[in-house]
This record gives sequence, structure tokens and C-alpha cells, in this order.
Amino acid sequence: MVGMTVAEFYERTRERLGLRLLSRSLNARSRLVTSDINRPQLALTGFVENFLWDRLQIFGETEIRYLNSLSERECGRALSLVMGFAVPCIVVPKGLTPPDGMPALASQNEVPLFATRMDTSAFLHEVTAFLEDTFAPSATVHGSLVDVYGVGLLFTGRSAIGKSETALDLVERGHRLVADDVVTIRRRQQSILIGSGNELLRHCMEIRGIGIIDVQSIFGIRAIRAFKRVEVEVKLSEWDDQEDYERLGLEEQQATILGVQIPLVAIPIFPGKNITVISETIALNYLVKVYGYHPAARFSENLLETIRRRRTLSRLAEGDLE
Repeated sequence: MVGMTVAEFYERTRERLGLRLLSRSLNARSRLVTSDINRPQLALTGFVENFLWDRLQIFGETEIRYLNSLSERECGRALSLVMGFAVPCIVVPKGLTPPDGMPALASQNEVPLFATRMDTSAFLHEVTAFLEDTFAPSATVHGSLVDVYGVGLLFTGRSAIGKSETALDLVERGHRLVADDVVTIRRRQQSILIGSGNELLRHCMEIRGIGIIDVQSIFGIRAIRAFKRVEVEVKLSEWDDQEDYERLGLEEQQATILGVQIPLVAIPIFPGKNITVISETIALNYLVKVYGYHPAARFSENLLETIRRRRTLSRLAEGDLE
């Protein structure tokens, strides 16, 4: 079954969120399957037509005050109605005290009930960030991810093409390694790709002829980082005389990862070609474009303007023999 059990959620977040279990157990009839959060205000009043029951439920100050305003019987009926939908779990933030009988009803309906002293807005921010990271679409890419001048360059290509060597050379020049060989990419907010390394490999690299090296131990803590946005894919391939490579840069290629398009730069390589400097140039060129300046487009405009100017001068000079 997809999703995450409430027990797993509790184990992974109880320290971060300051969660305290109020019900008897962590047994739940449903799992957490989305990063969205719900506050069951209308559902407590009896209107459940659009009740989003499959989400983590927050009983904030409004909900607790409303329940405390009801009689014991009415309060029990309202809680039973909400818990009868098999909600994954309920969290009472801000150090609020839930109504008498709520922990017992939660245990009876197999709905784990938690409390935290975190402010409601702070809790919503933290739990949403955790759930978004947990349920974010992800993919594993064979390549190397390096932070070059603040730009996340994802190097791809066939095995042994030189991805790791390029990444190592960039690290030696002061840039930062994120991941090598196995890059885990998660999509955030529909259009942001975040890359990270494999938990086992961390910041180790395999350099053919040398073996496994630890980048952090050799180059220091400044040579690595845990996460980085993937902004440009650099595809390495052998030089092919029959291939028509881009010369001006007017036609930009795109790569699609998890449904998100990012710029793709195809770099043909051959012995003696300085891929490291080219990689730095790719990063700087990307930054220039982000700030609104497109070198290739500006060159094309200048070229066309020069041609137009020469044609105008040529027409004016026709027949002028003096």
C-alpha cells in the first residue's frame, strides 16, 4: 500500500515536531498519503459533504474552543462523526488541552491522537515541509551533480565517459560536489528539482584507476553540500564528425525530468578538450540568461543590424560617382 503509516510518521517527526501520543496506541485504519493538511471545522458542525478525511487533521484553538462550548454529549457526537471517517491521525498544537473523552474516543476509533507545544502556524509549516519532501515525486539518475557558481549542473552520459573526473576537477577548482554516480532527484512545487546523494555513497566518488575516494576528507567540508537545485543538464558524449553540433546557441535544447523541463547542453568531448572550463562557462552563461541577457540572441541582433546598415549604405552609394 502506498503512503506512510502513522507509526512511521511519529517515529520520524516526534523530536522535530515535539509530538506526544495521547491515545493508547499508534494503530490507525488509514495511512498518510498526501502532504496536504486539513482543519475539520465544518465537519465538527455536521457538514461533511466535502470533508477531506484522508489528510492529517489539525485541531487548533478554533476547533478546541468550539468543542468545549458543546455539551459532553454533543462533543462526543461531533468527534465520533469526524473519527468515523477513519482519519489517519489528529494533532492538537499550541499546548492545547483536548476535551475530556477525546483520547478515549480516538483509541476506540483507531485514530492516533497527538499533542504538541508548537504554535499552530509553526507546526503547519514544519509538518507540511516534511510531508512534501516525503511524498515528492522522485527519480534516480546515473550521473554527477555539482554546484558550480551556485548553479546545479547535472552531468550525464554513458558509463566511463568522464562524469566523475569532471566533477572531481570542478571540486579541485573550488566548486561543491552534491552527488556522484547515483543522483536522487525530487520534484518540489511542480517545477523545482532538488538533487541529493545516495545515503550509502554520500560524498564518495569512484575514480577509475584509483578507486573510491572521500571528497570531504580530502578537500574539506566546503567541497560538498547535501542538496542542490538541478538547473542544467550537461550531457557528455564522444565527438562525432557526422554530428551537426550547435554553433551559436540560438536553439536551446531541453531535458525533461519528472515532468519538469530544464536546459540541456550537449558537450562533445575528445582528448585535450577542457571540459572543466566549459562547465564553468555553462554555469556562468546560465546565470547571465537568468538575469535577462542572452549572448547568442544579442550577437544575432547585432549581426542583423550590421547587415541592414551595410545594405542602407550600399544603396546610398549606388550611382554616387563624385
